Parts: sequence; structure tokens; C-alpha cells
Amino acid sequence: MSVMKLLVTALGKATGIFTVVIVVVAVVLNYFDDPVPVKYTSMAEDMKTLEENFRQQNKSCFILGASGETGSVLLQELLGRNIFSKITLIGRRQLTFEDKAYENLVQEVVDFEKLDDYAAAFQGHDVGYCCLGTTRAKAGADGFIRVDHDYVLKSAELAKAGGCTQFHLESSRGADKNSNFLYLKVKGQVEADIEALGFDRYSIYRPGVLLVDRQESRPAEWMTRKFFGALSSVCSTSMSIPIQAVAKAMASNTLLQPEQKTEILENKAIATLGKSAGK
Repeated sequence: MSVMKLLVTALGKATGIFTVVIVVVAVVLNYFDDPVPVKYTSMAEDMKTLEENFRQQNKSCFILGASGETGSVLLQELLGRNIFSKITLIGRRQLTFEDKAYENLVQEVVDFEKLDDYAAAFQGHDVGYCCLGTTRAKAGADGFIRVDHDYVLKSAELAKAGGCTQFHLESSRGADKNSNFLYLKVKGQVEADIEALGFDRYSIYRPGVLLVDRQESRPAEWMTRKFFGALSSVCSTSMSIPIQAVAKAMASNTLLQPEQKTEILENKAIATLGKSAGK
């Protein structure tokens, strides 16, 4: 019994320490938190009305990376809102869906190493969503650059040539083409290269740590998500965000009229816009 009491006491102390750490970090991060643009804090527009008006325009879209975490949730969000007359998935393999909600999807299977041969897959879309990406740990440095920069940029080029006027890119918090960190440098470089293509509208989303349980999470990734998950329950932070909020924000932002051709949504703006979808 004494051993059990010691274990309970130790566990209680550890939990208490962890709680204190979370609160302290929350205070610090709130101090450095991203400001939210007025555009997203004062959502006076009725989202349902915006959806109906957009729906009547009979637009089509494509999604790159629909098999990934953000892409799959974004697909569910767009299907649920029914704002597009046609949704095309562009990827390296055919995806299988059991739900009838997915039965009208169009799928284009492409070889990303030979994208010029698949230009037709990128033609005739009004809006493009890119959630394509990998990690250096999974693909190596060269593979990471090839996927997160080369594949993404080439897809954007073909989409622009095919008549797409609106492009939405999932990037990352801290993206900077001048960064010394490969991940952030590549993300920043592809942001800039796509902007140079001159889309009528170009929206960049820079979420922090995505709060989602990866099926293949490594221990360090799992701990990071658990930490920021606990932190997000204490405060709103620019460092993390639920993946559902990112998908909702991308869908909602499609309905809004931008103030300029290129816009960058940092983590807190994404979270605020994501919440507006549920109101």
C-alpha cells in the first residue's frame, strides 16, 4: 500500500509540474502571439449566404494532397459545404472511398516526375488547393525539396496555364526563403515562386504544429502534439492548431473577397477563420 501511495504522490507531483509548465509557456506565447487581422475578427458576413452565392457561380476545384492529413479533411469540408459543382483530386494513386458522398469525385492519377505529360489534368479548374508535402525524415533532403518545392511549383504552373485563377497553398509557420533551416527555406521559396506566377488570387496558410494523431507518428512527434494539444486547451497560441481548423479556414476563405491578390494567413488568423465556419 505504501508503494502505491508513493506512486500516486509522484504522479500527482509530475502532473502538477506539467500543468505549471503549460501555464507559464502559455503566458509567454500569448505575449508573442500573432495579431489577428480585422478581416477575420469581424466576420459580419453570413457564412451560409456566402456559400449560397458562391455555389451559384458553378465553380470547380482541384485538390493536391487529398490523401494526406490536411487534404483529406479539406476534402470532407468541401463536400460537406457543397460549394463546388466539381471536385477533382490530383495525385499519384487512385483513392478508394466507401461513403456515397465521394461518388461524384473526379480523380486524375499523375506521375509527378513527368507532370508536363499530365497538363490536361490541371485544365478547367477555377480554384486550386495544395496540401502536398512530405518530410526530410521520410524522403531525404533532395526528396523533400523535390516534393515540397518542385512538384508544388510545377503543379501551380500547369494550373495557371490551364485557367485556374485562385490558388490556396498550405505552407508553414516561419516559412522564409532566406531561412537557414531547410524546411522553412523551401516553404518560403515555393511561396515566392508561386506568387511570381501571378494568380488573380493567391492565399498562403502558415499553420503552426498541426494537432492530429498521425498513424505513423514517431515518439518525438507524438510528444510535440500532446504538449501543444495541452497548451491549446489553456490558451490560444500561434504555435499550434487543430487540423480541422486549417481545413475550415481554407474553405471559408475561398468565399471571401481578398483585399489584395496575395495574402498570408498566420496561425492565429487561420484559427479565427476556422472557428467562424462553425457559427
